Amino acid sequence: MSDATQPRERQLTGWHVLAIFVGAFGIIIGVNVYMAVNAVRTFPGLEVSSSYADSQDFDLRREAQEALGWVAEVELDAEAGILTLHLNDEAGRPVAPAELQALLTRPTNQEEDQQLTLTRNAGAFTAPVAISPGRWRLRLTGEARDGTAYRHNITFTVRN
Repeated sequence: MSDATQPRERQLTGWHVLAIFVGAFGIIIGVNVYMAVNAVRTFPGLEVSSSYADSQDFDLRREAQEALGWVAEVELDAEAGILTLHLNDEAGRPVAPAELQALLTRPTNQEEDQQLTLTRNAGAFTAPVAISPGRWRLRLTGEARDGTAYRHNITFTVRN
């Protein structure tokens, strides 16, 4: 047999290895840049302006809030778009705080955040919401009638 009829063996040269190496790392770097840009764009990561300053009196605030004995629970009627917040004392009686704000957020994305307008309704608070399936957090901030600061987060999942 002559050399012309035999198939040529493919050789792995240095240029091939370089192309594979550059291509593989190019894909990895591209995906990392894409993920980092989307992470920063959707959630800046700021929870408090100074974690050190916030931590200085954390235990005192926590103890004062626990002494209130408030229990917060969320009910959601996603079809009607109504969120109901039950805020009760240890005996199960509805609580009427001096002030109360509610922010409905996604834990990883600020695009769907909603400042809720709470309305007192039969011992509970209700608010209209536009909510889709997934994980949500209700951030409650306010003040008791005795001046005690109140902060509470309730995380829940909305299923299809």
